[in-house]
Amino acid sequence: MNTNAPRQFSAQQGVALLIVLWVLVLMSIVSGTLALLARAENLEARTLFDDSRARMGSLAGIQRAVYEMRNPDLETKWIPDGRPYTFTLGDAEVEVSLTDETGKLDLNSSPEGAKLNLLVGHGMDPVAAQALVDAIEDWRDPDDLVRPAGAEEGEYASAGLSWAPPNAAFATVEELQQVLGMPYEVYVQIEPALTVFSGRGEINAAFAPAEALLALPDIDPVSAQDIIAQRQQFDSTNLQPIDLPNGNVAIAQGGGLTFTVRSKATLNNGAWTQVEGTFRLGTDLLGRPYRIVRWQEGVSE
Repeated sequence: MNTNAPRQFSAQQGVALLIVLWVLVLMSIVSGTLALLARAENLEARTLFDDSRARMGSLAGIQRAVYEMRNPDLETKWIPDGRPYTFTLGDAEVEVSLTDETGKLDLNSSPEGAKLNLLVGHGMDPVAAQALVDAIEDWRDPDDLVRPAGAEEGEYASAGLSWAPPNAAFATVEELQQVLGMPYEVYVQIEPALTVFSGRGEINAAFAPAEALLALPDIDPVSAQDIIAQRQQFDSTNLQPIDLPNGNVAIAQGGGLTFTVRSKATLNNGAWTQVEGTFRLGTDLLGRPYRIVRWQEGVSE
């Protein structure tokens, strides 16, 4: 009789048990991985869904702004001076602010003195500011003559740049970053004050953002904020003229047909999306009541 048979059978059972245990461990790992992937995909889908809903809300804010600018009722019409307006759309709160482009400094039609005031008002050294103004004017004027502290093709080449002034009007505000001597940190400060859409030589102080008010004589950052605060005390039913430090008066009339809108939609769960667009009122050849001339998504706060 073989006395080793039970021992051999027991060893086989042990090997089988180990295999089963390893299979269970692998199955647990696989199932855990699948569960984790499913959770990640669910979160990603939820995030995309929330982003889409928030984006639709922010686009609704743009459409609402267009409607309000075409609203014939002066008592309810929104004022395009940068003040925020809010409304609820489903489970989203939408905040919209719009600015009449006549309240900004036009890079192509504003005088050199206004550009100089703007740069100095934002803390730039007057000599450096004058040199930058000369370079800005050389960028857009039709000739190749270099202003006293300006820059034409030769100066750009000497600076190792691969581009040169087009000797044409600025097509976008962002183009200003290519001008020789334009510090990025200064550009960031003055960008909200600039436009290429107003076509006016002077800014309309009744609609101007604080950054643009610094282009006016005798206005510093403190007085600019005071003007904004005074302006926003009045609604569309009680607009009052505002006395400026330079002796002029700001009156909320005589605006243009082009507006920049910033619209932010925030859902109940905190998800939000913000878009910014510049639109021009007036029926085009296709019969649309307005057209977009500038668009930006993913705008930070």
